[in-house]
Amino acid sequence: MKLWMRKFLVALITVATLGMYTPAYLLDVEAEDKNDNFSESGDNNANAVVKVREAQEASLPIEENRFSETYLINDMTEKAKEQTMMKFGPRMQEQVEDEFDHFILPTIETVLESIIKQAGEDSKYLRMTETPAKGYGERIFHVYNEESKEDIARFHIRRDNRPQEGYYFNFHYHLSNDGFRTHHQIGEIYWDKNTPPKWMA
Repeated sequence: MKLWMRKFLVALITVATLGMYTPAYLLDVEAEDKNDNFSESGDNNANAVVKVREAQEASLPIEENRFSETYLINDMTEKAKEQTMMKFGPRMQEQVEDEFDHFILPTIETVLESIIKQAGEDSKYLRMTETPAKGYGERIFHVYNEESKEDIARFHIRRDNRPQEGYYFNFHYHLSNDGFRTHHQIGEIYWDKNTPPKWMA
C-alpha cells in the first residue's frame, strides 16, 4: 500500500473515531517505510522506531479503555437511541425522533451515567438487551450485569390515553434496588388523538 494511502487511512480512522482510536498496525507499517527512507545511520533508525513505539504506547490506554465511564456512557446512550427508534418502528419514528433527541435522550443519558458510576468496578460487566418488546409491550431495553445475569435497570415506554387530549408516550425506568416496583419518570412525548400503531410496526 502506498505511503499516502496509509497516511490517509490513519487520518480518516482517527477523525471518524474523534481521535479515540488510531490504528496501531498502520503506524507500524508507516514506521517501516520511514526506516527505509532514513539514511544508513543507526541513530536515525533507532530514533524513528522509538518515536513510533511511543506513539503506539500513548494510544494503547485509549484503545484498551473501552470500559471507561465516558466510553460506557456514550456507547450505552447511542444504543439506547437505537433501541428506542427500533421500538417506534418506521411509521412513528419520523414524528417523534426530534422530541426524543431533545427531551428524552439527555435524561436517559443522565440515568445511565448514574447507573455506571454506582456500579464502580463492575461497570465493565454492564450490558444492554437488544430486543425491544413488540406489539403493546413496554420494554425498550434493560441494563444488566453480564457476570451475574441480573437486571440492574429496566427502561420502558407506556402509551397513556388521556380523554380530550389524546395519546402520550410515557418514558420511565425501574431499578433493581426496590424490586423494579417504582416508576422513575423520564419524560413524555405527545403523539396524537388517533391511536398510535403497535410498537415496531
